[in-house]
Amino acid sequence: MRAQNAVNVSMVYAYYEIGRMIVEEEQQGEDRAAYGAHVLKKLSAYLTKRFGRGYSTDNLKLMRRFYVVYSHDQIGETPFPQSDGLPTVGAGRRFYLSWSHYLKLMRIPSIEERHFYEIESARNHWSLAELNRQFDSALYERLALGRGKEGARNLAVEGQAARVPEDLVKDPYVLEFLGLPERASYSEAELESRLIDNLQTFLLELGTGFAFVGRQVRLSFEEEHFYVDLVFYNRLLRCFVLFDLKIGGLRHQDIGQMQMYVNYYDRRVKLEDENPTIGIVLRKDKKESVVEMTLSEDNIQIFASRYQTVLPSKEDLKRLLEEGL
Repeated sequence: MRAQNAVNVSMVYAYYEIGRMIVEEEQQGEDRAAYGAHVLKKLSAYLTKRFGRGYSTDNLKLMRRFYVVYSHDQIGETPFPQSDGLPTVGAGRRFYLSWSHYLKLMRIPSIEERHFYEIESARNHWSLAELNRQFDSALYERLALGRGKEGARNLAVEGQAARVPEDLVKDPYVLEFLGLPERASYSEAELESRLIDNLQTFLLELGTGFAFVGRQVRLSFEEEHFYVDLVFYNRLLRCFVLFDLKIGGLRHQDIGQMQMYVNYYDRRVKLEDENPTIGIVLRKDKKESVVEMTLSEDNIQIFASRYQTVLPSKEDLKRLLEEGL
C-alpha cells in the first residue's frame, strides 16, 4: 500500500511538471490558442510513444489546468510535517493525494473550500468515494456556518481542528448512508441499528479522532438503570462523547437527561487527566428557543444537533454561509 501511494504521489508531481512546461511553452507562442493546440498535439504524440497510454491531448489539458489551479493557490502549504520526505514544487508546495483526488479538487472553484478538502482528505486518508461523499454532504459549509470569517479562514488553513468542544459538533449531521427516507416512520432503535451497521461511515461523518466505545451503555443509580445510546471517545480532545438519539421534536427533558449522563461520566468514568465529557442530543429537528432556555449561558458540554437522512442543498448552505460572513 505504501509503495502504491508513493507511485500515486510521484505521478501527481510528474503531471504538475508537465502542466508547468505546457503553460511556459504556450506563453512563448504568438497566437496562444493555435499554438497551444499544436503544443498539446505534439507533446501527446511524444509522451505516448515513450511512455504509453495516459497522455492524450485531453489528459494534457487536465495537467495544464492542474498546474494553473495549484500554482495560483494563495493559501499556502498544506499543514503537515516538513520531514515527510516529499519533494516540493513552486513555493514549497507538497502533494499528498492521488491524481484522482486532484481531478476532483481542482474542479472546486473556491480556493478556501478546495484547500479544506485537500487537508481533510490527506489527514483522514479519504478514498475518492469518501471525498465525493463529504463534498456532496457540504461538509465545509456545515462546519463554516456560525464560525464567522476567521473560523472559515481557519478551516481553509488547518482543516477541522479540535481545540474546544464546539469544534467537534456539526449541525446538521448528514446520514444519507443509512438509506432512510427523509419523511418516514422509523423507531429510535432502528436508527441506532442502522448507525451501528454503518459505523465506519458514521465515524467519518463524526470527524477526526473519534473511536467507538459502545451502544446502550448502562448507567446505574441504586436500583435504577439508564442507557446511553452511543458512546465515543475523541482522542484529540481526550474526552468521552455521548449521543442520545431522538426522532421527534426536542424537549427540555431530553437535555436534562443528557446532563445527567454527562455528570455520571465526569464523576464516575473519566480519568483525572481527561477533559470533561461532551453530550450531543441528535434529533430530527431542533427548537432553538428550547435549547437556549434549558442550557446555561456558559454551557460548553451539552449540545443539540439536527440530523438529516438526505444530502443537503449545497446552494442553500453556501447562501447561508455568505449571508453569515
